[in-house]
Amino acid sequence: MTCDRPAARAVLVSITCAVAATVALAREPLAKPEAANAIKQARRAWMDVALEMQAAWQAERDAIRNVDLSGDVQRRVVIAQGTPEPEAYHAHPTTALLRDGKTTFCVWNIGHGGHAGPMAKSIDGGLTWTRIDDALPPNYVNFRNCPSIYRLTDPEGKERLWVFAARTARPNEVKRDVPGRLEGYMPRIVSEDDGRTWREEPPLGPLVANAATKEWLASPFRCIMTFSSIVRLKDGSYLGMFHRGSGVGEEGTLQVLQSVTHDGGFTWSEPVIACDGTHLEGKHPCEPYVFRSPDGMELCCLMRENRRSGTSLVMFSRDEGMTWSKAVDAPWGLTGDRHHGIFLPDGRLVIVFRNAAPNSRDKAGFIAWVGRYDDIKLGRPGQCRVSLLKTVKDGFYPGIHQLPDGTIIATTYATLSKEEVGCSIVSVRFKIDEIDTLAATPVSK
Repeated sequence: MTCDRPAARAVLVSITCAVAATVALAREPLAKPEAANAIKQARRAWMDVALEMQAAWQAERDAIRNVDLSGDVQRRVVIAQGTPEPEAYHAHPTTALLRDGKTTFCVWNIGHGGHAGPMAKSIDGGLTWTRIDDALPPNYVNFRNCPSIYRLTDPEGKERLWVFAARTARPNEVKRDVPGRLEGYMPRIVSEDDGRTWREEPPLGPLVANAATKEWLASPFRCIMTFSSIVRLKDGSYLGMFHRGSGVGEEGTLQVLQSVTHDGGFTWSEPVIACDGTHLEGKHPCEPYVFRSPDGMELCCLMRENRRSGTSLVMFSRDEGMTWSKAVDAPWGLTGDRHHGIFLPDGRLVIVFRNAAPNSRDKAGFIAWVGRYDDIKLGRPGQCRVSLLKTVKDGFYPGIHQLPDGTIIATTYATLSKEEVGCSIVSVRFKIDEIDTLAATPVSK
């Protein structure tokens, strides 16, 4: 094993997380735990399909190895400790790694889909963290639902950090009274100096909320969640993908949309539908993760299937997102929520997500899938699934990076103990050679 256990223990002892400040902001209602919902719905999906599909899923499950790291607490670094306070928890983190390969930022919200506010920074590759909430614009705490952080480069080579969220607070949700505060869908803040200072930019779309006339349907950037992934295109621009409700019927379905920025994040094109759930026979596509194939010629988009009718969804584009293939079932082993991934130097992928695979035998809900791009393209199981973390209640929206020394850092949220009413923000550290060794070890009978 290559994990530095004494160092990890020292980190766990030394980290401080400004919990009091967070508790002062946090009074969000608790939703039914998403992690528990995913497992329950995965069981239902297994029971609802034909025996032929059960057999196909069973074959995929049996073909992929399982590695369990979920009980190894020495691999964990707690970024923000959960509290015993009722109606408060840390949730939905995303992360960004700077070009230096060690400076990392983590943003999250308080409560399920709740308000923004927290941000933490690490200058040592995620071993220790400092809260920098006070450096953020005052209206940032009024941003809602899954703030997501990205490092984007403009055509002149200037790098910026951007944080987008789904929308700003409505009157009954306001956490801080900011005179003249900006309101809209996809509010955002930006840093032009590697996260030392931040400013607010205007939201991408108006926040129209007239339910009686359904004017909100006309807001171009209306969304349930902001960009859940952004990929660089061949011309240097960026394509961002997000999802929204279809607005069709009382329950409707979901739609995945995309928009392009040519100036490094300041202006974005009118969103267009990339995957329409109304054309997928009851499928509900959401939380898109878009990335480029190893040969650079294709974009792949994995999506959560929120109706839980089977596996996740996948679609492909050979023309830089101008058109997409019809979404189809992804391999069983990739079934889950809010995928994010990295390519290893040897060409393999490590993709992390909240587990929602039907009839899964994994020991935890936070999963890392290891495999090759062609496994996704050709519907093959992949090499292995790694159980990274369990939860007492809720968790598992992720971020993932690899450091220059090969350490992979997967960051999520989870309820780590029965004393936590909500969740902690926590990362799990591992190296791929450890996974390869464990995956090759014969399973004891």
